[in-house]
Amino acid sequence: MTLKREVLVLVGQVLAVDALFIAVYFGAGIERGSDRVKIAFTVVWTVINLVVVIRGLTRIRSARVNHPPA
Repeated sequence: MTLKREVLVLVGQVLAVDALFIAVYFGAGIERGSDRVKIAFTVVWTVINLVVVIRGLTRIRSARVNHPPA
């Protein structure tokens, strides 16, 4: 894939993960939960985002190495 496409895929994946977690947060009533539940939810959300971003940045780096700009 091209570099521009990889960047757009990364942004889309981060937005999708965030939208999903926000929907779960309000849909499951976590905003009314205990502090411990909120912290655990935030940790899981952060770790999932980190995995998505690291994977995306790895793919972007690979695209840059395989297809350097002209």
